[in-house]
Amino acid sequence: MKQFFQILFLPLRWLWKFLSTGLTVLTNLIFLSVLLLGLAAALYTPKVQVPNGSALVLAPEGDIVEERSPMDPLAKVLSEMSGTPLHEETFLQDVLDAVVVAADDPRIKMLVINTNRMGNASLDQIQAIGAALDDFKTTGKQVVALGDAFNQAQYYLASRADKIYLHPMGAVNVHGFSVFRLYMREMLDKLAVNFHVFRVGTFKSAVEPFLRNDMSPEDKESNRLWLSNLWKAYSADVVQRRKLDPGVFADNVNQMVSQLASVDGDRGQLALATGLVDGLKTHQELEQMLKEQVGTSTDKKSFNHIGFQDYLQTVVPSYTDAENKKDLIGIITASGNILPGEGAVGQIGADDLIKRIRKARQDVRVKAIVLRISTGGGSAFASELIRQELVQAKKEGKIVVVSMGAMTASGGYWLAADADAIVAAPTTLTGSIGIFGAIPTVEQTLAKIGVHGDGVGTTDIAHFGNPTTAMSAAEASAIQSEVEQGYRRFIEIVAKGRKMSPAQVEKIAEGRVWDGATALQLGLVDKLGNLEEAVAEAARLAKVPEENGFFIELAPKNYLERFKRADQPVEALVARMVRSPLLPAPLQRAAVEQFDFLLHSGDPKGLYAHSLLPLSALAFR
Repeated sequence: MKQFFQILFLPLRWLWKFLSTGLTVLTNLIFLSVLLLGLAAALYTPKVQVPNGSALVLAPEGDIVEERSPMDPLAKVLSEMSGTPLHEETFLQDVLDAVVVAADDPRIKMLVINTNRMGNASLDQIQAIGAALDDFKTTGKQVVALGDAFNQAQYYLASRADKIYLHPMGAVNVHGFSVFRLYMREMLDKLAVNFHVFRVGTFKSAVEPFLRNDMSPEDKESNRLWLSNLWKAYSADVVQRRKLDPGVFADNVNQMVSQLASVDGDRGQLALATGLVDGLKTHQELEQMLKEQVGTSTDKKSFNHIGFQDYLQTVVPSYTDAENKKDLIGIITASGNILPGEGAVGQIGADDLIKRIRKARQDVRVKAIVLRISTGGGSAFASELIRQELVQAKKEGKIVVVSMGAMTASGGYWLAADADAIVAAPTTLTGSIGIFGAIPTVEQTLAKIGVHGDGVGTTDIAHFGNPTTAMSAAEASAIQSEVEQGYRRFIEIVAKGRKMSPAQVEKIAEGRVWDGATALQLGLVDKLGNLEEAVAEAARLAKVPEENGFFIELAPKNYLERFKRADQPVEALVARMVRSPLLPAPLQRAAVEQFDFLLHSGDPKGLYAHSLLPLSALAFR
């Protein structure tokens, strides 16, 4: 009987399985369809319409950068779906492209600069934007700058405008340039850490934070020279653009405290009285002023305008079109401390950079390479690896031009020295031709807690490199010898690359930092200019069209690859200590930028060609 009912209900069981399977498939199909529709809606970008007679609003967000931070495709999709950016940064070339195209766009009537969300930017970057703004104004179109408050970088950009308007409760914080470092001799003494330092060069101050609690007179002398030159460049530009008296401007800065008292502490009124701005206006007053100049937007909610990011969708980016062109100029950008291996975001990993150089070297269409680099240096070994790849490119017939950003010093100059041409901005910091080694030992630190290191070895030097035992005179002598040999090699590389004698190089070396204008006089660079001038120089030397430049990138890394350093416990511990919430954000940033190349050492000899001047110090905020 049981078997009978099983046979009877068998078709029903099959029917139920069919229906349940079908429902599962249908449900999955519906889910996938909804998901795809959601992704399509999130990623759909309607065609941008540029309103006639509108204002282009240039509102940089975050730091001005010349190398985009990598972003995984999935992360990008999720970011766009949520409407929340993973990070804020503005690509310099995007700004230049938008301003250049807008100058000849009959639909754009004026340009409005809003600096409220602008982060760090170096002098050379703002000078490049300023040159584009100057060309924009030659078309007869007006440039207006707005800000709730202006720091020095923001005001330097705003000074290129025809008119500057400040919020009545705002301020213009122009106070001059300075360099301050973190010094830790006292801390090391309290921790009983013996930091053994080996260096060559009177002005090689990169190791001073481990040896002193203050800046040495030699370092002050060197820093004062280039700081003064950069401040002169900044002041001259502001004075010229704002039509101010140079002496009055200098007095306004130096006597700010007494002048502020004369306006009852009102920073806005002080900026207006000293000619730094043209008017004090609230947001509502600015809105009305702009409506009167360009009309009202179609939705009647604002003035007639288009945002920078929207406008970019109508612009063909520069240096991206390499299709159907035989003779190309490969442009490679890199920023951060130089490290062996693969670097993380904001670092120059030798392996990553070499891969890009090799990609250009092995492309028969590429006739010239332009390396745009901003770095204070780092590992001497990593710098040499990069230099050798550039030398090989030259041997194979490629023209190599180095374009220096805010700073290309020490290890950065090491790898640049052999280039066919070096182009730097007048405000670039370069040189710092020197080398050092830094090795800590903690035998006294351990002894304080009752831990001692001891043992035996098969040779007289078996204990070399042991951080738990005292460094012997023999080991110290060996390391100093290596440092001196590395310095001689650095001198020889520069002498050969720059066609100078070693004696000539030594006179301007010893770790001294020079601004770009002075470096030109000393023969360390060949020409003053930005990336555009470097590409033009490469085009001239390689005899190819200037417009054939294009950026060379590698495929973005996924998250696992990018954060593979997380399994290195010592580095992770030090990084967490540096980023402690007990430290103010500026100190955290300064500490990371000064010392991250030591955290990820990897240099086989522990030798560094580094200036230890954080790139953020060159933003002059």
